[in-house]
Amino acid sequence: MGSVDKTLFLLRHGKDLLIVQIYVDDIIFGGSSHALWSKFSEQMSRDFEMSMMEELQFFLGLQIRQTPQGTFVHQSKYTRDLLRKFEIADASPQMTPMCTSIALDADEDGKEVDPKVYRGMIGSLLYLTATRLDIQFAVCALIFRRLQGRTAVKRILRYIKFTPEFGFWYSADSTLSLLGFSDSDHAGCRLDRKSTSGTYRFLGTSLVFWSSRKQSSVATSTCEAEIHILCDSSSAISVSKNPVLHSRTKHIDVRYHFLRDNYEKGIIDLVKVPMVGEGVDKALIKEEIEGLKCTESGLSSWL
Repeated sequence: MGSVDKTLFLLRHGKDLLIVQIYVDDIIFGGSSHALWSKFSEQMSRDFEMSMMEELQFFLGLQIRQTPQGTFVHQSKYTRDLLRKFEIADASPQMTPMCTSIALDADEDGKEVDPKVYRGMIGSLLYLTATRLDIQFAVCALIFRRLQGRTAVKRILRYIKFTPEFGFWYSADSTLSLLGFSDSDHAGCRLDRKSTSGTYRFLGTSLVFWSSRKQSSVATSTCEAEIHILCDSSSAISVSKNPVLHSRTKHIDVRYHFLRDNYEKGIIDLVKVPMVGEGVDKALIKEEIEGLKCTESGLSSWL
């Protein structure tokens, strides 16, 4: 039994290897030796009632096409079923999964979308990302965009209608060298200015792992770890505590989102610091600053 995946089983016999994957009552297996997996197949057929025992072609919605040159994994049948389910089969196709010129900002005045239908569309598309890396970012960007998201979701569906046969090709001649790529944008999300990180892993020329996710914190730069801010503006503090976006905050953009993000997480406590002058006692200012509290260790000293 595998140490990470408990449904994956390995059997080593000399230099040969047998791999068995189980999902509920479905099972797939393969090995480096014809005699080894043939013996396993015969034993399973004797001990259990097996409905099908042949070369893998279809498994959990995945279609597998095996040739001497390699293996192609795709979900074209699932794609066609998806288009019929959401009545997109007759719609005109799109060449891209999302529009790059229109931002997915919140439309507070827009028509509310049925959450059950929207969750069904997103959930169906998320399963399609098992073989469609090209739609992963677009689908994940729409998970919490229900107000504006339905039109964008339909665009993704119209895109997969244009590319129903897309999938992964695993070449038989590929080497076993592992290669990884990682990158992130900076403040790419227009709504909260959080960055998005992407990671890809290749085994030879075959893509075996990928991820694209928004970071949990707002980064004010690509290398800065933390920032200390003292503010003497009540208006700026009010804006930072107010999650409603306003056109007048555009000039402070990323730093406003950074401040608001850390305030919501309880990392900082914003307190008004009076300006020196106009009869304000400097000793009083120092007393107020020294009284500021911060929940993060290492940020308790503000002077």
